[in-house]
Amino acid sequence: MATLTQRHAASLADIAEKVWAGERLSFEDGLRLFHADDLLLLGSLANLVRQRQHPNRIVTFNIGRNINYTNVCWVRCKFCAFYRVPGHAEGYILPTETIIAKCQELLALGGKEILIQGGLHPKLKIGYFERLFRDIKSACPAIDIHGLSSSEINYIAHISRISLEECLIRLRDAGLNTIPGAGEMLVDAVREQIAPLKEKTAAWIHLMRTAHRLGIRSSATMVYGWGETYAQRLEHMLRVRELQDEMRGFTAWITWSFQPDGTELGGKKASGWDYLKNTAVSRLVLDNIENLQASWVTQGPRLAQIALDYGLNDFGSTMLEENVVSPTGTNFLMPIEEIRRLIRAAGYEPRVRDTLYHLLD
Repeated sequence: MATLTQRHAASLADIAEKVWAGERLSFEDGLRLFHADDLLLLGSLANLVRQRQHPNRIVTFNIGRNINYTNVCWVRCKFCAFYRVPGHAEGYILPTETIIAKCQELLALGGKEILIQGGLHPKLKIGYFERLFRDIKSACPAIDIHGLSSSEINYIAHISRISLEECLIRLRDAGLNTIPGAGEMLVDAVREQIAPLKEKTAAWIHLMRTAHRLGIRSSATMVYGWGETYAQRLEHMLRVRELQDEMRGFTAWITWSFQPDGTELGGKKASGWDYLKNTAVSRLVLDNIENLQASWVTQGPRLAQIALDYGLNDFGSTMLEENVVSPTGTNFLMPIEEIRRLIRAAGYEPRVRDTLYHLLD
């Protein structure tokens, strides 16, 4: 009698053959992978693709810092515990001198990338960001500004009464290097439940297409665990894959689970099992995105370490500072040497990279 693993392997044999042959997987293939119970088989297939794209034992990571220039935001996303509405006593805008000092501290540690994000602040128009980015580049020319979510950029264009293209050009010329994905879930039915006032899927795709056309590259992300279906996760992935086919502008894919504690939305955390499955399916379906990045700041360092054998080739950023996830009660921060140790302990070679995945050391 065939074992359970053999039956599962047999049920996915045609998909495995497509993976071995380097053929693109369909929506239906992805759905069957999500519904499969053999996590080890999914991991082995994902690792095969990872080794094909990265035929070495290198796992990269970035020495970076998150800088939240403001926490003021009127959108009231139900999944966010960080924001404060305009006029709130705890709202802030960081002084430019403070932001520059944070950049200088990062450079002193050998880092280059700042992830600078905040909220949709009704008083911060395009001129503020042009001055801020130019001041950062003037004081710290080596800094890479990986900044502003698509929602922030769309809002800056709106309140500044300029086109999206003009907004992106002015931000780029002021020093913006790349854009973080910040897509949550690119399915409007889900977006209506978690952030009804936020931009819709078409606006996110339009912004990314415009940015890529202007030479501004970005990451692509997906947050899951809202109660969505596997089909909706795949809908998100395939929208990203289609845009990557068209523009080739995504540098990396990062996925993590919603952290519900302390948020209006609430609910239960997704399991580690689900993270590994989601990671493996991402590597198998997103065949045109070279780099898959861990999210140890939400999943924890041990699970991220295991996920290196489920398709990941990047351990993410050192996160010298983190203010958005930590209010939910999830607070993983690690020194640089601990990241190196975890990568080595998993059997890989740690290497520092920049935002565009060029090796630095």
